[in-house]
Amino acid sequence: MTSSLSRLSFGAVTAIAVSGLTLSAASALELRGWNIHVDDYPVSIGMQAFLDEVTERTDGEITGKVYNNGVLGDQPDAIEQTRLGAIDFGEFSLGPMGQSIPETNIVSLPFIFKSVPDMYSLMDGEVGEAIGAGMEAKGLVPLGWYDAGARSFYNSKMPINTPADITGLKVRVMSNDLYVAMIEAMDGNATPMAFGEVFQSLKTGVVDGAENNPPSYESTNHYEVAKYYSLTEHLIIPECLCMSKRTWDKLTPEQQVIVKEAGKSSAELQRSLWQEREKKSMETLVAGGTIVNTIADKTAFQEAMAPVYEKYLASNPDQVELVNMIRNAD
Repeated sequence: MTSSLSRLSFGAVTAIAVSGLTLSAASALELRGWNIHVDDYPVSIGMQAFLDEVTERTDGEITGKVYNNGVLGDQPDAIEQTRLGAIDFGEFSLGPMGQSIPETNIVSLPFIFKSVPDMYSLMDGEVGEAIGAGMEAKGLVPLGWYDAGARSFYNSKMPINTPADITGLKVRVMSNDLYVAMIEAMDGNATPMAFGEVFQSLKTGVVDGAENNPPSYESTNHYEVAKYYSLTEHLIIPECLCMSKRTWDKLTPEQQVIVKEAGKSSAELQRSLWQEREKKSMETLVAGGTIVNTIADKTAFQEAMAPVYEKYLASNPDQVELVNMIRNAD
């Protein structure tokens, strides 16, 4: 009898243990991450470092995979899928977010940041917190602000030295009314277009030019069909490593702390790698015959943006204080 009870007890304990393991396995979270870039891009490396740190520090409770090269869809669609929870996390430019998350439009105002270090300081502080609150209300939790450098114009016609040089040019822009307004303020013809369509459109003359940072201009071979690169540096748009709010809400408080800390450390890594990549890209461009011109005085470009600011602030009076905070920062 005693032996039978012992066997029964052992069996019950074993069943409970197995049940516990099953519950533990069931509670493990496997994340899907969206990324538009190639595997060795600074963003891609930063995202993988984020996921590796989260997996290690949660003892495998959270695992996943980063899907590079935009295989989970184009950026606007991926942003919406992440907001809905179909994608767990992604690395997005704040530019395309402006259509659905008004607070993110602030960083798309031309010349809003004085420099990339200025952007770092502001996004890591109150400005980032204010923009992040708006994002979270729309389903995205910011985990880290990535660097995307400064965007400048490139085209197949001529160097751009003044706003007048934009007149009549067909310029590809990201899908955001602010970028359209930016080009129109200089009497150019703005053409919103998916990033993957730009090379062929430049090659065939559907557009005369576009605007982007050096690594994007170089890594996509756009410089082969648009050899004039003019360093207007008109946009410094931070990018965000974001998690779906729906996925975030599944995490324990301890896991949320780990995810936030991993996001911050991945941003620090990405920024360092970005600066290295930007330097190498400029070297590749010059070696490949790109005609690069700097613009020592950008005053004329900045003044041309006055109507863009006036219209934006009239439509978003609640953002006046935040815009002034950025523009008046030391």
